[in-house]
Amino acid sequence: MTKIKLIAIFAFFTLAMNQSYGQIYKFKTSGLSVMQKDQKGKWGKWSDLKLVNIFVKLDTDKSRIVVYSEIIQLFEIVDYIPLEENETDSVYSFTCKDNNGEDCTLSIITRKKQDNRKQLYINYEDRMILYNIFNLK
Repeated sequence: MTKIKLIAIFAFFTLAMNQSYGQIYKFKTSGLSVMQKDQKGKWGKWSDLKLVNIFVKLDTDKSRIVVYSEIIQLFEIVDYIPLEENETDSVYSFTCKDNNGEDCTLSIITRKKQDNRKQLYINYEDRMILYNIFNLK
């Protein structure tokens, strides 16, 4: 029975993320962590997880992702990257420009072996922002 539920959830999420439907997907965050490169260009460590409660909206009609943090983060989707999938993760990625014109990649990752836990990664050249997210109905 559990296997059937997992297949149904995965199928729903796969269909829900298809850009051709042009829909709005709403998420809420539960945690935030950041990581930066040092002066030598090496990644540091993730910061301690901070509990945050903010909304995230993926709008495929307008080709944008909005993170409603204290300072609103607006990402214009430039390219939809094909689904990447392996035994442990499903990764939906988007090449974006933020509201400052800076290039970045946003990825929504579903951790298959962690009860389909979802995370949003905002990846810049010199820093990464991680939000733990969950779907809103």
